Amino acid sequence: MTAEISVAAAIDRYLSELRVVRGLSANTVKAYGNDLKDLAADLTDTRVTLIGQLRLDHLRDWLWHSSQRGLAETSLARRSTVARSFGRWAFEQGIVDADPAARLQVPKTGRTLPVVHSRQTMRALLDHAHEAAASGDSVKARDWAMLEVLYASALRVSELVGLTLDDIDRDNRLITVVGKGDKQRVVPIGDIALAAIDHYLETARGSLLARAAHPDAGHHLFLGARGGQINARTVHGVVTQALTAVGARNAGPHSFRHTAATHMLDGGADLRAVQTLLGHSSIGTTQIYTHVSVEQLASSYLQAHPRA
Repeated sequence: MTAEISVAAAIDRYLSELRVVRGLSANTVKAYGNDLKDLAADLTDTRVTLIGQLRLDHLRDWLWHSSQRGLAETSLARRSTVARSFGRWAFEQGIVDADPAARLQVPKTGRTLPVVHSRQTMRALLDHAHEAAASGDSVKARDWAMLEVLYASALRVSELVGLTLDDIDRDNRLITVVGKGDKQRVVPIGDIALAAIDHYLETARGSLLARAAHPDAGHHLFLGARGGQINARTVHGVVTQALTAVGARNAGPHSFRHTAATHMLDGGADLRAVQTLLGHSSIGTTQIYTHVSVEQLASSYLQAHPRA
């Protein structure tokens, strides 16, 4: 009977379909897989091992347990969406007699405003990184270039990590990035960021590449301390260290993306242009930055207007 398929086997089949049939990106499939493996572990604790045993109450308990472990509301909403998709797939495949997630509610989440660093903070941070790069340390030169690119082009960490040497178009001051869903877009890059990249390429990348144990490391733009393609964890560490050095709130690399978008809007950029820069498919996703700008306007008004 199909209901006697194990939960783990059903998850594997589902992830395979996402990857092969639906063509979802590796990062998306990995995220779905992580959530469903956590579900499987939770079910094992309640002795649910077969997909046919899965019920709505099990899924609700899993979300409750996730919330008790401190999972953010946005992550809970994602897990609910993943569970609903998995349950619908299992029913459509005839693996279960009824969709166990059909009545699972997606938790409502309040949209929190993103962390945005001030222009002064970003100037101090990047100046500090520039000074460190001048010491001749290969890693510091790389770090300065990465920080400049993250802020200049509002990249996601995965987009920065995936950059290759061929993605940089110096003549037109553009870079090609691969975003969510493996969607490619071309975004501008500033002169200072290009200068930082050139400094890194001329003074540091060669020595990092010499340490490489991987023959394919040569085409990646940013390399790790051992010469291979840099990873997201290293980028997070670099950003954390840079923010700490100037006494700024440690909000992670994504805060550079938020900050770049907000600073552009504050400078008069069109919302559609910022949407294109960020690679958002919906203008609604980009509009959250207008709320940040309004909040900053109110703060500046209270501080500066003589009749406030």
